[in-house]
Amino acid sequence: MLTAINDTARIARAGWTLARHDALIPREYAHLAPAPLNALASVLRLGAANGTKRPGERLAIAFERLGPAYVKLGQFMATRPDIIGFELADDLARLQDKMPPFPEAEARREIEKAFGKPVDDLFTDFSAPIAAASIAQAHKARLKDSGEEVAVKILRPEIEQKAAREFRAFDRAARVLQSASKTIRRMEPVKFIETLKASAAIELDLRMEAGAASEIKEILAANPKTRAPKVHWPLTARRVLTVEWIDGVSVSDFAELERQGVDRKALANLVVDIFLDQALNAGFFHADMHQGNMIVDGEGRLALIDFGIMGRLDEDTRRTFAEIIYGFISRNYRRTADVHFDAGYISPEHSREEFAQALRAVGEPLQGRNAAQVDMSRVLQQLFDVTDLFDMHLRPELVLLQRTMVTVEGVSRMLDPEIDMWAAATPTVKSYIENSLGPRAQAEKLRAATRKAMDVAPKLPHYVEEIGKAAEEFSAMRREEKTPAPRHNLGVWLGLSAVVIAAAAFFFR
Repeated sequence: MLTAINDTARIARAGWTLARHDALIPREYAHLAPAPLNALASVLRLGAANGTKRPGERLAIAFERLGPAYVKLGQFMATRPDIIGFELADDLARLQDKMPPFPEAEARREIEKAFGKPVDDLFTDFSAPIAAASIAQAHKARLKDSGEEVAVKILRPEIEQKAAREFRAFDRAARVLQSASKTIRRMEPVKFIETLKASAAIELDLRMEAGAASEIKEILAANPKTRAPKVHWPLTARRVLTVEWIDGVSVSDFAELERQGVDRKALANLVVDIFLDQALNAGFFHADMHQGNMIVDGEGRLALIDFGIMGRLDEDTRRTFAEIIYGFISRNYRRTADVHFDAGYISPEHSREEFAQALRAVGEPLQGRNAAQVDMSRVLQQLFDVTDLFDMHLRPELVLLQRTMVTVEGVSRMLDPEIDMWAAATPTVKSYIENSLGPRAQAEKLRAATRKAMDVAPKLPHYVEEIGKAAEEFSAMRREEKTPAPRHNLGVWLGLSAVVIAAAAFFFR
């Protein structure tokens, strides 16, 4: 009972804050709300000072005021423009995840709890907080045993308990909304909150971020122009993450980049290249590649930092994504349409020709134009409009990929307003397609299938013998029922069928 009261109080507080920012039932949509609710919202929004801000911008401000759980809710919503619309998602993507730091003494206590030693036994020059966000804050320090400079990330005290309380209230509100409206029910708010909770649970365990950082470091190691920080595993735990400190210049500091002789055009192309290399060749990508998470080190290498939001793609999804991108690059819209249908993204009840026509309407205006002439946010909005028209099923990992593409495009455009995104993407996409779909790739798949078959071949006589025994038993049962059943034919057909099925399973699984 007390829990329900507390949850209701939290929801009421959130509702009040949203209303005061005209984000509960925004005035732009007031005519769609029931009259009594609209009247209440009109009273609550009196005095709301948001000028000409869009509803999404007002919602972002309200979420920032409501605290960490709501910031995470907004960030998660921003990854689902297929559900909330592209303009709202775009506004929420700009959420500022910044909060006042918690005291250094508390940070020191957290480290001592994690490793059983005082900070001064582990680090020297342990700094005051250098950055603070909704979930954690960072300090600069030096390892006592080696003198190496490191960054130490520490979760906020009791953030797990606070998040759990807010998520419980979210869940209660989602269940009420889902039962109250058929329109909202189709959006599956309960499932949405469950997914958010699962995502937050990963983000609240810094060992997961350490694993992501380590994997990205291995991926980037193949390119001498890129890097990621090394994880210091002995000083990493659930609530503390210690990584190599990378000195460098933000990609947005043009004056310093120029002073160091960094070629901004080449850097813009590198940003595109490393994103596509992660997504296509590795299937694991940094999904928060904004300018604050990219720096250029003293050797001119592009370094990625902060691995709290990551995306992962299986091989089939990567192949589909590459073919879609390459279809746009090569202006083969029918092939691009076929890829969508073959992957099951579009229902077969729709026309492939009409979908190809719709894709052409999106792709043709982009051909031969540079980033200064193309608004990728608008392009993706058009693409989502098309997918909505054809009832396209959008998988969350693809939506996250598309959102990251918009961020990457923004950083690249900032560095080089003349960049041609299609031209920048072509080498990596084309190389991936040749390596995964070309003759060599097909030959390798055939060799792999043959190796599997050879592994299975010695076991086939045993399988056939077992199936033959089963066939004999089945025939005997049939004879007992006095139903005609030629034993030798049944055994042969069952045996042959089993061999074919077994071979097919091992060749094509």
